[in-house]
Amino acid sequence: MVEQEWYTIKDVDQLDTPALVVYPDRVQYNIGLVKAFIHDVSRLRPHVKTHKSPDVTKLMLQAGITKFKCATIAEAEMLGMCKAPDVLLAYQPAGPKLERFIQLIKAYPDTSFSCLLDNIDTANGIAEQALKNDLQIPVFLDLNVGMNRTGIVPDKEAFELYKACLSINGIKMLGLHAYDGHIHDADLAVRNERLNEAMKPVYELSDAIIDSGYPEPVIIAGGSPTFPLLADVKGVECSPGTFAYWDRGYQLAFEEQKFQTAALVIGRVISLPDDGKICIDIGHKSVSAENELAKRIYFLNAPELVFTGQSEEHLVADAGKGHHYKIGDVLYGLPYHICPTIALYERAITIENKHIKGEWRNIARDRKITI
Repeated sequence: MVEQEWYTIKDVDQLDTPALVVYPDRVQYNIGLVKAFIHDVSRLRPHVKTHKSPDVTKLMLQAGITKFKCATIAEAEMLGMCKAPDVLLAYQPAGPKLERFIQLIKAYPDTSFSCLLDNIDTANGIAEQALKNDLQIPVFLDLNVGMNRTGIVPDKEAFELYKACLSINGIKMLGLHAYDGHIHDADLAVRNERLNEAMKPVYELSDAIIDSGYPEPVIIAGGSPTFPLLADVKGVECSPGTFAYWDRGYQLAFEEQKFQTAALVIGRVISLPDDGKICIDIGHKSVSAENELAKRIYFLNAPELVFTGQSEEHLVADAGKGHHYKIGDVLYGLPYHICPTIALYERAITIENKHIKGEWRNIARDRKITI
């Protein structure tokens, strides 16, 4: 029972719900643990898509982490505002996004920004805009190792594209980017086997580049599921993201990673619609709803609830006939998928010593901050 009480908020009566709360001491623990996994902090390039917070970013900077990864211009700007030294926009900027990326680079000179590309047209487009603005933009070749959404397959064609980009004025080719988000097997041995299969052609491409006399490419790879495996691969920069807050989904799937869940969605029972049923104020707009109903949120202090329906503002659960729940009862919910859940909240309420302390603004949840 003692283990389950870490989340209790003594002054929870002051908290309107639904509310996102975070526990800074657990976030700091997770930052320490992610460093312990990899030993060399210079090989860490955490993804900020999970927390979207300058406060968490600053904790990472204080811990000696200097490289970051992000997916949106707003996330990149948030990192620039924090004076993060090295930021990869893990996206191919095109159209207005490329114009915004150029503005970002010029607005935050203390940060070195880079981006991805996977074709010669994008390379030339980035280079053209870079030269117009007297810039040399660092880029990484985006490789498709199984996600099948962006990237070029790491083969001879990728090698030729890499070489071609090395000679384009306006861009500076730094290395290779390989995201393996399709690999999330619970069995660590199976995960390792699939990872080795996916990364083998990446390493071969890197060797071919070196053997041809070009500088050794930086390799940025992986996400949270494969992080413990890639952490042991010398020279590879790793990009876990969920570790900052962790969640129910990863807690169940990846037992070898002992990160602490550090963000919850607090809700209340607001209605008792009929015998055995309760209604909670946590709808689609309060917790990520892409998973099946049973795998959206897990109530730490009400694990027996069986969900029967959810709409924009309501979650209906079967509590069993003769249940003990009353109007106003507080429920501490652990999301199955924390990343899109964070994007639903403009702020996270911080909890320290079991009391409401302050708030962290999730400013990078917006599509635009200033640029």
